[in-house]
Amino acid sequence: MAENQNVEWKELWKDEYLKWICGFANAQGGKIYIGKKDDGTVIGLQDSKQLLEDIPNKVRDVLGIIVDVNLLTEDGKDYIEIRVNSNSYPVNYKGEYHYRSGSTKQQLKGQALNQFLLQKTGITWDSVPIQGVTIEDLRNDSFDIFREQAVRSKRIDKKDIDASNEQLLDSLNLLENNHLKRAAILLFHHNPEKWIPGAYIKIGYFESDSELRYQDEIHGSLISQADKVVDLIFTKYLKADISYQGVTRVETYPFPKEAIREAVFNAIAHKFYGALIPIQISVYADRIYIANDCIFPEDWTINDLMGKHRSRPYNP
Repeated sequence: MAENQNVEWKELWKDEYLKWICGFANAQGGKIYIGKKDDGTVIGLQDSKQLLEDIPNKVRDVLGIIVDVNLLTEDGKDYIEIRVNSNSYPVNYKGEYHYRSGSTKQQLKGQALNQFLLQKTGITWDSVPIQGVTIEDLRNDSFDIFREQAVRSKRIDKKDIDASNEQLLDSLNLLENNHLKRAAILLFHHNPEKWIPGAYIKIGYFESDSELRYQDEIHGSLISQADKVVDLIFTKYLKADISYQGVTRVETYPFPKEAIREAVFNAIAHKFYGALIPIQISVYADRIYIANDCIFPEDWTINDLMGKHRSRPYNP
């Protein structure tokens, strides 16, 4: 058996390996073998019988979980196998949260820790209710845009389209105990940045990587931002070739409008707004870069509510 993302080999036991057990428990589970070299060779343990008793007790007392600890023998040499199951709730080591990612152990901090704790408790970041904002604070024009897009995409029943704003929010699961969830504020409030800094889009035109010519910021509800950004790109940032078909003027842009629209909507829909970083769009004469702090959808997300795409981003 080779060392991999679910297997770790250690020559001898150290109490700091409780962090590794914590990391496995918070991820997909795994096995730790004590008494093996990095190449998998069994070197044996002198105190295997004592460790067989000590390790389960330390794991229980420090981490609050139960692991299987087995005594194995190869070529007359004892070594220990620790089997760690994935836990459905967060496990911490003395207040620290560790996570096994690939073949490394990471200590989770900041937004990564917040997102991990929310996921482990079955809550997504955008489903958290927010105090102090009411349905009356939301923008009617954002609801109008949403209804138009929903009708066009046929993603919502007509009875929900014709419902009041409150009924619509409830049918979209954007209310909890009469409080608006973060997703509702992002989608429909005219100033979501009051609660969620970074919920806007920056656009800049670059002559080169180091030469910014001009820039804009687009604020407001996510529903309204989407179309504003696409319109701005094609009215200010991209130059069209002009030709005529008879007396009809024809404008040909360097990139298809629908492709740019899809890429912008993807960026808005998949962005992790908990990172508090705006989407950044860099426009050049021959290419466009769209960058966001990305997270892919789970149960329901802004992506589903906007009725937009899960296809690959457009890369001109």
